[in-house]
Amino acid sequence: MTDTSGPQSGVTGSAATARGPRGPAAVEIRPARPEEHEEAGRVTRDAFAALFGEREGEYLDRVADVAGRAGRTTVLVAVAEGRVLGSITVELTAKVDEERELLPGEAHLRMLGVAPDAQGRGVGEALVTAAAALARKAGKATVTLGTMPEMTSAQRLYMRMGFREGPPVEHAPGHYHLAYEMDLESPASER
Repeated sequence: MTDTSGPQSGVTGSAATARGPRGPAAVEIRPARPEEHEEAGRVTRDAFAALFGEREGEYLDRVADVAGRAGRTTVLVAVAEGRVLGSITVELTAKVDEERELLPGEAHLRMLGVAPDAQGRGVGEALVTAAAALARKAGKATVTLGTMPEMTSAQRLYMRMGFREGPPVEHAPGHYHLAYEMDLESPASER
């Protein structure tokens, strides 16, 4: 499969099985193609809006801007039957926020979103698993992420996958996210 997502990609199309309403469905996890950026952004925005509503409109617009971050990061998508079900942004060599830097040996995951009607079927786990594999292949020792306190389903997923919760981090005055980290060299992370 051709790499069209940006300078850091290395995933070449892994298949995962997600649980559908009528049993398992094949889901392909791969870098987003330019023609999928708009759909991936809409799906990810819808996932965040379903949780937070429209009160964070500026952030929702940023989440939807897959094309704007695809050149600096790798955006993976989950696709089934020609439809983008979700996406995740993987920071391997650069952050979405240009003024921030990755720590040596670190990959950082951002903006995991699964279409509301596809949630609970294993799509999010397949995306995180593929993102961790991509980070491992890039020689990273750890993968980190932050999530909002309201994202309880995501927190359960991260803990089940072997992430450790760290102290809350202030990302804006008075606004905190929960920090998670996983050692990519440990057996628990080799899924």
